[in-house]
Amino acid sequence: MRHVVITGGNKGIGLALTKKFVEVGSKVQIIARDFSNQEEFDYQNHPLITCTEFDLTDLDKLPGLVDSIEQIDVLINNAGLLQPLTVDDYPDEKRDYSLQLNIMAPVKLTELLTEKLLASSEYTPRIVNNASIAGQIGHPDIWYGISKAGLINATKAFSKAFQGKIIVNAVAPSPTETDMLDNIPQHRQQAFLKNTITGRFATAQEVADTMYWLATDSPEYINGSCLDINNGSLPR
Repeated sequence: MRHVVITGGNKGIGLALTKKFVEVGSKVQIIARDFSNQEEFDYQNHPLITCTEFDLTDLDKLPGLVDSIEQIDVLINNAGLLQPLTVDDYPDEKRDYSLQLNIMAPVKLTELLTEKLLASSEYTPRIVNNASIAGQIGHPDIWYGISKAGLINATKAFSKAFQGKIIVNAVAPSPTETDMLDNIPQHRQQAFLKNTITGRFATAQEVADTMYWLATDSPEYINGSCLDINNGSLPR
C-alpha cells in the first residue's frame, strides 16, 4: 500500500489523481486550503483519504504540517494558481502569493519530507511536480511562468541531489479543462487552441494519468525529466 501526499488533491487534476490512487488501495493525504468544493466523488468521507486544511503559502508553518505526515512514499506537488495578470499590472502581493504557492512551497515540502521519503521501505520513493507549459514559453502571467520554470529546474536539481534514492519528475501541461481555465481570457484560449494538433484542451484525467504513471510504474531511469503534455503546441 502506497502512502501518498497530494497538494491540491481535492479538485481538478489533483482530484483525478486522488481517485486513481485510492482505486488501487493507496492511502492519500490531501493538503488544500479549502475543502468547501462539492464533487461527485465524496473524497471527504472516503476511508483511504485524509483531508488536511492548510494554506501552503504559510511557509513558516510547513514544518508543523510535515510533522503531521506519518508515512509517505509519493509526494505530488500539484497545487498551483494562475492569475490572469500581465507584467505591467502585477501587484506585489499577488506576485508574492504566486511565488510562495507555485515554487517556494513545493521546494520547501520536498526538503522537509526528504527524510520521511527515504524511510519508505516497500517502494522507491517518488516525487512528481505539476509544472506548466507556462514555464517554457514566456507566459503573459510573468510570475506564474517564472515560478513554473523554477519548478522544472527544481525537479532536475533535486533528482541529481537524491542520486536515484528518490525519483523526481515533472509534467508541463498546456491549458487543461479545470477551473483554472476560467482564469485565461477567451482570446488567449482561442489562440492556444489553434496551435494544438486536435484543437482541444487537455483533460484533467489525461494529465493525472501521466502523473500517476510517473509516481508509480514509470522506469526509474526516467528521472529528472519534465514530460510535455501539450498536443504539439510546443514541439521540441
